[in-house]
Amino acid sequence: MSIAACVSVAPVIEPILGSTSELEHLGDEIAKLSAHLDAATAHLLDLIREFDARGGWGNGFRSCAHWLSWRVGLEPGAAREHVRVARALGSLPGLAQALARGELSYSKVRALSRVATPETEERLLAVGRAGTAEHVELIVRGWRRMDRKAEAQETTRRHRNRALHVYPDGDGMVMIHGRLEPEIGALVMQALTAAREALYRRRQATDLPGGTSVVDGSPEAPTMEQQQADALALVAETTLHHGIDPGAPGERYQVVVHVDADVLANADVPGQSVLDGGARVPAGTSQRLACDASRVVMRHDSEGRTTEVGARTRTIPPALRRALQHRDRGCRFPGCGLPFGQGHHIRHWAQGGPTTLSNLAMLCRRHHRAVHEEGYQVERLPDGDLKFRRPDGRPLPEVPATPAVPAAPCEALRARHAAVDIHARTAMPGWLGERLDVGWAISVLHPLAVSSR
Repeated sequence: MSIAACVSVAPVIEPILGSTSELEHLGDEIAKLSAHLDAATAHLLDLIREFDARGGWGNGFRSCAHWLSWRVGLEPGAAREHVRVARALGSLPGLAQALARGELSYSKVRALSRVATPETEERLLAVGRAGTAEHVELIVRGWRRMDRKAEAQETTRRHRNRALHVYPDGDGMVMIHGRLEPEIGALVMQALTAAREALYRRRQATDLPGGTSVVDGSPEAPTMEQQQADALALVAETTLHHGIDPGAPGERYQVVVHVDADVLANADVPGQSVLDGGARVPAGTSQRLACDASRVVMRHDSEGRTTEVGARTRTIPPALRRALQHRDRGCRFPGCGLPFGQGHHIRHWAQGGPTTLSNLAMLCRRHHRAVHEEGYQVERLPDGDLKFRRPDGRPLPEVPATPAVPAAPCEALRARHAAVDIHARTAMPGWLGERLDVGWAISVLHPLAVSSR
């Protein structure tokens, strides 16, 4: 008989004994400082909301969250959540004031802001004051299940968060990790099931001994995980064998821009810069597209008739592109670092710039546009480093400056909130230890449930 046991390997911390009054004082200090931090967070969110609304992050960054990740050092997910909560509190003054007074923790406000509206804010504020952070999370989950609009938003969020990461591991194996929408996930699982059955039938048809792998011929029975890997290989091989699309995607999926040579060299001169369908695009856009694309030189006579068409050539040859990717490892714009991008000629080839590694830099699509069409500048210094400048000429540092921190930050924090009555019980919930009945709570709180009674 086997017995499953759960053994904790966490280190045992022996409590340090002290007088009851000393421990109570220590607990009060923790509670007060936590309330001060929450009040400071409210001010931080106010600043983020104003900064976001006024577009302060628009100096080459993709979003306010992206700027926060670079400038403040927040993890990208936490930065996005700060921006979301800051925006939400703009229309939820009750929650904003409770956070500013240290009455509600940021954790509670973050959860409540997911579902609160100006109409439901007051009752949800009461939930935050009465329960613990865990209670608030449970109420919010039940609330969202009840709210059909939230379900629709959740579907949209899942769609936006779909992702598949495929990358080599340290030993040469390939790792696959992803998040798929439910219906797509079901489709993938069905395909893997069908492939496993096909491999099983192949094993039966070849009269292999039971438990023998049909892929590598090993005598041991493959585990379910190994069967899934073999099934994925079969799906990939079958797809490549039969083809995804009979057309020539390299020819069909391309953007053609007709631009005069003078316009490529100088965006200020008049001339042609149009898409294949005739729509005009800015000269800066044409320069950006020509920075890293195939090009065909067409010569015209004085009446516009084509007299000569050259062969299509790659602006950046494949070997040079591989060297560029190996050197830059992604976008070089300060604070970006996306692992993929486009080759940018620091001095454009149409202006005589050579297509050499020293004259190239990797930029993502967003920051390539910033350099060509939004006035940002980049130059390579004599020591090989890149120097980026804002449109007004001010340098954009690779690493943001470290903000000054007062010698006694806790005292400075308390002084900032001198006008706010923060004490050891400011954020204490009204919960008395009773069991939380989430279903009953939703039935008396949610507008849809209340209106149906």
